[in-house]
Amino acid sequence: MSRFKDLQKNLFGGTTSNARQFGMIFTLVAIVLLFQFLTDGLTLRSDNLIALFQQNSYILILAIGMLMVIVAGHIDLSVGSVAAFAGILVAKSMAEWDLPWPVAILFGLLIGAAIGAWQGFWVAYIGVPAFIVTLAGMLLFRGGNQFIGNANTIPVPEGFRVIGSGFLPEVGPNTGYNNLTLLLGLAACVAVIWRELQSRRTRHEMDADAGPLWVSILRLAVMVGVIAFAALRFASGRVGTSFPVSGIILVALVLLYSFYTRNTAGGRHIYAVGGNSRAAELSGVKLRRVNFFVMMNMSVLAALAGMIFVARSAASGPQDGNGWELDAIAAVFIGGAAVSGGIGTISGSIVGGLVMAVLNNGLQLQGVGTDRVQIIKGLVLLLAVALDVYNKSQGRFSIIGSLMRPFRREASAAPATSEAEREPATTTVSG
Repeated sequence: MSRFKDLQKNLFGGTTSNARQFGMIFTLVAIVLLFQFLTDGLTLRSDNLIALFQQNSYILILAIGMLMVIVAGHIDLSVGSVAAFAGILVAKSMAEWDLPWPVAILFGLLIGAAIGAWQGFWVAYIGVPAFIVTLAGMLLFRGGNQFIGNANTIPVPEGFRVIGSGFLPEVGPNTGYNNLTLLLGLAACVAVIWRELQSRRTRHEMDADAGPLWVSILRLAVMVGVIAFAALRFASGRVGTSFPVSGIILVALVLLYSFYTRNTAGGRHIYAVGGNSRAAELSGVKLRRVNFFVMMNMSVLAALAGMIFVARSAASGPQDGNGWELDAIAAVFIGGAAVSGGIGTISGSIVGGLVMAVLNNGLQLQGVGTDRVQIIKGLVLLLAVALDVYNKSQGRFSIIGSLMRPFRREASAAPATSEAEREPATTTVSG
């Protein structure tokens, strides 16, 4: 029994938020295994996994930016239109203005920054609610996309398509696998092991409870096993395919933004503003600067997502970006973000996005129509939140209620240690 308690206490890192994230991962694994059975093994085939990542990488990139917007207490309804607007301008710049594709990518990012600065100005400095500003932006930039493109598709050159449909190249000896993908998986395994060892060493140095060694070994075995399996799947696809370039971009963004939100003052300021903007302002947080940043950052990522989609499609079209904002918002909320702001994680949003992606992919493999897929996805989103709210109202275990508990503590209470459980409203934040 003691071993079971150790496992229950320490396997997830000892915090409610970590247990929530690992629980979501187990949910994702359960959905994958379910569809693996229902589709007679098609779900985990190499070609299907590669296609799944390519088809959803732009939505997961949007989820990263949307997480920060929602944590700060806002919403952005314009991301699909911004992505389409940036995509059509980038395609036009290469087709008609003869811009080299690397310069065109920088041009697209600048477009996103300019749009984000425009919307951030209205939200942060004029005080118009983000819902209204981005609703106007959704109409404005959707119309701009169709006006500039004249409702036509514009093809993009081969070099540009690499960011959306390219793969890690074949290098080294012929092993039957893509060697770079195997090396990427090996590097990820080493990073996970190193992080676990560093965490235990830090806890020992602080005379804190690091938990039983066998629990850490079990946790590492599970994580390394998942990474190794995924690496082998991606590396064993047909010749010419491997881990997608868009996946590399996504992984880099996840690492960058996870570090920013967890380990920098700027990241803590975003959580502080979402938790309690008045207290954050009294603590020295520049509210306008934070609100301006999250809105501009969202549009930059939307422009990047739009370019990746155009690169994968080989052309920009008038229907690009339709409904993307809803998929990004759903990924964030399924990933554990609070509607009221102040709570949420990058990794949780990615897992939430993958849950929706696998659900969508599995239903399509079974031949379920698009209409029913949309109905099921909507019900999943509604039930995921409704069940938690119901449990909270009945006094039962509630994920959202547990995550919100630190924000109800008095200022003298000990601050939470995890990203999703921290107490930005009452924690002194450096300017």
